[in-house]
Amino acid sequence: MAKALLGYVGGSDPRLLAEMRRLQQRVQDLESELVRIQSENDALTAAAAQHPGEPLLKGLDIDVHQGEPALT
Repeated sequence: MAKALLGYVGGSDPRLLAEMRRLQQRVQDLESELVRIQSENDALTAAAAQHPGEPLLKGLDIDVHQGEPALT
């Protein structure tokens, strides 16, 4: 089990090692993106809590009560 968790590869096939490195980098990139998005979400939540009842899209000319026509 520990070998699987550590990325054990049966041999030293360079293609498998390269793919493993690529996937590990992708996981790190996604983890970094998750931390960034969570921080952004926390900041937006704090801003919304400081100004309850105030629309978050204040200043934008958007009428949310007017429906968009359906595409035909």
